[in-house]
Amino acid sequence: MDKVVESEYREQFVSARTLLWMGWRPSRIAEHLDISPQLINAWRKRFKWDDAPPMERVESSLESRMIQLIFKDPKEGKDYKEIDLLGRQFERLARVHKYEETGRESDLNPKIQERNRAPRKAKNDIGEEGLELIEKAFDESLFDYQHKWKVAGLTQRIRNLLKSRQIGATWYFAREAIVDAFHTGKNKIFLSASKAQAHVFRQYIVQFIKDTCGVELRGDPLVLPNGATLYFLGTNVRTAQSYHGDLYMDEYFWIQNFQEFRKVASGMAMHKKWSQTYFSTPSAITHDAYSFWTGDLFNKRRAKDKRVSIDTSHAALANGMACGDGQWRQIVTVEDAMAGGCDLFDIDQLRLEYSDDEYANLLMCQFVDDTHAVFPLAKLQRCMVDSWVEWRDLKPYTERPLGDGAVWIGYDPAGGSEDGDGAGVAVVSPSRSNLKPHRVIEKQRFRGLDYEQQAEEIRKLTHRYNVAYIGIDTTGLGEAVAELVEKFFPAVTRFNYSPDVKARLVIKTQNIIDRGRLQFDAGWSDLAQSFMAIRRGMTDSQRHITYKSGRREDTGHADLAWAVMHALANEPLEGPTEKGGSMMEIY
Repeated sequence: MDKVVESEYREQFVSARTLLWMGWRPSRIAEHLDISPQLINAWRKRFKWDDAPPMERVESSLESRMIQLIFKDPKEGKDYKEIDLLGRQFERLARVHKYEETGRESDLNPKIQERNRAPRKAKNDIGEEGLELIEKAFDESLFDYQHKWKVAGLTQRIRNLLKSRQIGATWYFAREAIVDAFHTGKNKIFLSASKAQAHVFRQYIVQFIKDTCGVELRGDPLVLPNGATLYFLGTNVRTAQSYHGDLYMDEYFWIQNFQEFRKVASGMAMHKKWSQTYFSTPSAITHDAYSFWTGDLFNKRRAKDKRVSIDTSHAALANGMACGDGQWRQIVTVEDAMAGGCDLFDIDQLRLEYSDDEYANLLMCQFVDDTHAVFPLAKLQRCMVDSWVEWRDLKPYTERPLGDGAVWIGYDPAGGSEDGDGAGVAVVSPSRSNLKPHRVIEKQRFRGLDYEQQAEEIRKLTHRYNVAYIGIDTTGLGEAVAELVEKFFPAVTRFNYSPDVKARLVIKTQNIIDRGRLQFDAGWSDLAQSFMAIRRGMTDSQRHITYKSGRREDTGHADLAWAVMHALANEPLEGPTEKGGSMMEIY
């Protein structure tokens, strides 16, 4: 701008340029500023206003508004705010100009450069503060008997626990393992009868770290920043012999071919720095892990003068004891757990819900003598498979786990009481030929639900699956449930129990199992226990053979087993057909 414009027309010059860039016509600008249109057109041509780039137009407008506000007197609060805002815009434009020269994105945003300078947080990193948090949370969450497990883990290479159900063993060892892994960098290997069961450890670990530190661990296996790797394995352990680390084996009394399984698994923890932890609820004295627990397996392979005597009674092992075969053993019953601070149980209610035999086995750590069982453990183990490996078509965590595949549902009220304790439901994916097995793909136990709530749970299953058949025991509470189920599934099949009806159900299921035509997840030890609970006996009149499991004379308490049998009853006596068979009704 030459000196004439600067001295006489500066204010009009700047205003005219700004208004033109705002879209005003020259004639309107001239009228507004009281100058001639010819002068505006002359400026427009001479100073090439139409050719100015967008950035120049913005800067000029900012400058004009800033000058106007600076010379305003007196100023209001909003004027100071606008001056500050315009100043920040000048800073931003300056960064844009620098970016145009260098092409570096950090010139546009200085925070990018700061982030690039800062060390990046590694995957699954919880930091030093997070380590302190999980150590504190772990210690503060333990019951007395779990403190004993922790102390034993610091001094003993092999821990072997016989435990009650639901006292927090898997939960505890998951936390113990992740805290130690973050602290020491040692690998951890979690084994169970099935991969689904082994991943319960992973679920506990991920939830613990997320709740405590706000960090969600990712990966399978889980790899920590310090190099520790946590493996979650089922029966595929045989293909993973190169792994090494501290070993945790869950529910080992339900693992098929345990001695072979343990031989491979223990090799992963052969070095003296690795520990081994075995824990389980008891199954049957015929299981090949029983000799491992009692020490007979240790003695069997040694000369008489090197054999050891191990007292595996509850009195000897209640507080834990280091035994002569190098193992630290402990028995923790539900009553021991309560004495150790666990307040999660109502013993009186549990005694009502379970028969004496079931209470002794599930909660008091007593082994079952299944030599007279209708369904012995040896036969049931052939039904137990790693479902995540074997059943590729099943997606258990989706809305439709089996897609449009047909299923059969069996329901057993078992207890028959008004509050509905002990009821069970099983979902079976049926076989269409004698060459393929039926698969129990879902199971549920209902406790404390009335008949309406139980019927509603069955109704939910009809939305998850393509249900072709529902079989219900109508004894006691079952009739009320059947009437409600009939409203949304009119073809429901009723079983009115008698010795003949029960015999037909048992014999049919025995035939299916003996022929290797039933499968369920190897981690479902409760289903195996339910089958093992069924015994052959006599009716009250002593005139007929019947089947019972201790709770009631007519039906017994093996709810899940009877539920499976009610579903399997839909298979025709001559076996499955390619069309899926027809309904079999029993009255």
